[in-house]
Amino acid sequence: MTQWSPEQFIKLQMAGIETLTGLTGKAFEGFEKLLELNLRTMKTALAETREGAKKALSVKDPQELVELQIELFQPAADNVLAYRRQLYDIFAATRAEFETVAEVQYAAGKQGLHDFLGSVVNRTPAGPAAPLAAWQEAVSATTTLYESMQTTARQAMQVAESSFNTAAQAASKGLQRRAAQASKAAAK
Repeated sequence: MTQWSPEQFIKLQMAGIETLTGLTGKAFEGFEKLLELNLRTMKTALAETREGAKKALSVKDPQELVELQIELFQPAADNVLAYRRQLYDIFAATRAEFETVAEVQYAAGKQGLHDFLGSVVNRTPAGPAAPLAAWQEAVSATTTLYESMQTTARQAMQVAESSFNTAAQAASKGLQRRAAQASKAAAK
């Protein structure tokens, strides 16, 4: 049977530490982007609220107040949709980074397992080699199943992202229609 040397264990542990360090760095990058987005959004919201309050204080009659509310509503709704989209983009980018690392690790682990099984089968006498070959086939079948499930999950994520984009566009158009209708009603 194949034995692992201390150098092989150290190499494996170092690779694991490097992967963990890389993933931690990617997680912090995503967190930094999220903090920047939230700070930018809060600054924008405060500035828009201040401007809206100034305009509201200068309103002379109820009709102007209704028009001002309609005027301020659409940009606020657009900002919410933009925030949500940027938030989704940050999460998607971070997830993609993690998936890339996971795929690299999976490929390396799969190759290592196949190499290990191949070396065990090649070094085993002819009699016990058949069960090992069957085990090797089972591992290959499991690998194929996993890869198929991974492909299906990616396709489901693409469909979900497409649905999200469609819903966001529909919501934005709906808000614009409602604002236009409300401004027409206020003008009457």
